[in-house]
Amino acid sequence: MDKGKQITGAAREELAQEMKKQYEQGMSIRAIAEAHGRSYGFVHRVLTETDVSLRSRGGERPQRRRLEGVGRSPR
Repeated sequence: MDKGKQITGAAREELAQEMKKQYEQGMSIRAIAEAHGRSYGFVHRVLTETDVSLRSRGGERPQRRRLEGVGRSPR
């Protein structure tokens, strides 16, 4: 599809399902936007239209370890 061209009807539904699948497989919104030559906002809007549960910002991060008593005075 041409960059910036308005997408409607069946073509938009097909694109939305493809983007939904990519997002659910772990691709970021920015990566999907780049792959399809669309803006971040367009991809975000399409995903929300398809009722995708969006991930929180920052992606997956390892669990932060609690260091008991390091650098702190006891309470």
